[in-house]
Order: sequence, then structure tokens, then C-alpha cells
Amino acid sequence: MAASKVKVLIVDDSALVRAIIRRALAQHPQIEVVGLATDGLETLRQIKALKPDVVTLDVEMPRLNGIGVLERVVGKAPVSFVMCSTLTQAGGQVTMEALQKGAFDYIAKPKGNEITRLEGFQDQLVQKVLAAARAKGRTRRVAPGAVSAAPKLPPNHSRGWLVAIGISCGGPQTLMEMLPAFPSEFPPIVVTQHMPAPFTKPFAARLNNLCAMEVKEAEEGDKIAPGKVLVAPGGYHLKLVRHGVDVGVELDDGPEVSRHRPSVDVMFASAAQTCGSRAIGVIMTGMGSDGARGITDLHNAGAWTIAQDEATSLVYGMPKAAVATGCVDHSVRLDRIPFAIVRLMERGLRKTPTAVGSAL
Repeated sequence: MAASKVKVLIVDDSALVRAIIRRALAQHPQIEVVGLATDGLETLRQIKALKPDVVTLDVEMPRLNGIGVLERVVGKAPVSFVMCSTLTQAGGQVTMEALQKGAFDYIAKPKGNEITRLEGFQDQLVQKVLAAARAKGRTRRVAPGAVSAAPKLPPNHSRGWLVAIGISCGGPQTLMEMLPAFPSEFPPIVVTQHMPAPFTKPFAARLNNLCAMEVKEAEEGDKIAPGKVLVAPGGYHLKLVRHGVDVGVELDDGPEVSRHRPSVDVMFASAAQTCGSRAIGVIMTGMGSDGARGITDLHNAGAWTIAQDEATSLVYGMPKAAVATGCVDHSVRLDRIPFAIVRLMERGLRKTPTAVGSAL
């Protein structure tokens, strides 16, 4: 028996945008567009009547905006939301709010002068809608600190370590839950989250408001330091480079790697080169395989490696690809990842091979 199609409700106050989204989705054999809406109040009625699996949701609309829709629906109906956002810093700020309120993911609307070059937009939209349907009922409003606080490390265990986190689809909500668990003096963390340029600065700012550690969008020449989280800026690979005893950040706007810029593979490879066995690589929820080559580099350099487990990953693509390399030391639930990192630092350098999924 064939699997049922994913039912999608398209919401946007622009007739042109509705037409673009409808045309992109209607071409896919697993997707059925069941309705259109132009404002938030109509969206609420359509959700109740049509029971869609996924809603592509505009942010700015008359009568009731996208945030208002999320506040009324998330946690009360089994539906996933993919936000359609303007590619601006203001659009990024409201998108981060939407993700914190339970939207599954977002996609940047094509700009006016790019309206005829829609192939990339269409492919991305279809992938995100299908992923949102698989995660239906699992997204929720983010409760900062929902992951219990990680224990503090004594100085003799914490010095010299670096944590590198690679994450994509489902990442903003996941990081908003997990990063507040780390205490203010925790060893440095670097993050590559697949996200376009105008969105990474608001994303880092929102994390900074939630976390004990200082979180900022990485800039050229930044140095890693205890108590600091650096987020790769959209459009740039984050590379770690050593300057004597210091490790700093180099930003690279060269070609995409593993179909992304920033790329997790690039960050992991540079962490392997600069920090070696004093690095801990963490690969988390996301589509595709970015990070699988990098996790191999880290493992071969003697670093500990962790993958988020399938049960708690909103999209088990990147962790699955990493585990398939045989170079992941432990697969761990989201709520246990901070504890796993601390336990590995307490254990010290990885001296012998470990079995995938072995207890911490």
C-alpha cells in the first residue's frame, strides 16, 4: 500500500509567493497542496478544517501574523510549520522567535531580482516540507534550560579542551535547549549551523540571551576562550588556526564544501588539525551528510566524537551519516549530551578505540 501524501497548507499574503510555493510543491509526487490562506485568522480555520501535516507560514500578515498562529497552534494540533522569511536581519530576528515558539524550520523567500532562479529554492522547500512532515508532533516551544545543567569541571580536567558542534535542520530549537546547560566557565565551543548570512547574528544574539556562556557570531581573528561560544557566520566557513599557544578563527568565503558554506566538515577538519585529541566533535540533527568526513578527521586525530541519537534528532540525517563512518564513539540522547561531554573531558584523552554507543 502506497504511503499517504504529505498534506500542505500554504500561507502567504502575496499571491506571487503563494503561486511559487504551490508550483514547487505540486511537482513532487509525495506532496499534496490542500489549501491556501492569506492571513493568520484564515490559517487557523484552514488548519482546523483541512488538518494539514505541514503549513508553510508567512511571518508578516494582516489580522494575525505568523507568530500569533504559532502561539495558538503549537502543542495543540499535530502539524509542523516551515516559516517563509525575508532574507534580512529583521527577518532573521522574527524567524528566531518563530523557531523558539515551535516552528520546525524556515526557508528564505527568493528576492525580487531572483524570482526567475528558483531551482535551489524549490529543492530546499521540498526537502524541508518532507522533513517537517516526518517530525510532525515532535516540535514544541523551546524551554531554555530544558536540558539539565551540566556539572562543572575542575580546572585540571577542563584546560585545553575544545567542543565543536555541527548541526543543521532542527538545529536552532535544539541548540536553544542544550547550550544553556553549560556553565559560564565551560571550555570553548564552536558551532557550525547551516544558516544564511542575515540570520546567524540574530541567532547568536538570541542564544546569548539564554546562555550562561557568552555567545557571538564569529569574526575574523576571534580567539577561542573558556566561557565563549562562537557561531560560524552565514556564507563563511569557520576554520580554527593556531597562533603559538592561542587558537583563533579564520573565516573563508571560498567554495561550498559538502554543499554548504559554512560547512561542518571544514570546521571539524580544522579542529582536528589545531586541537587534535583535545577536541570533542558533536554531530547533531540535520539533513544530508555534512560532518561525516570531518568526524572521521577528528577520530583519526584522537578526538572524542559524539552523535545525537535517532530518537531525539528531529532529522536523523547528519548523525546517521557520521555513525555510518564507524568513527563515532558514542550516540547520545539530546538531554545527555552535555553530561557526555563532561564525562569525556574527565576521562581524558582517547587512548583506545571505543565501541559505538558504549556507555559513558
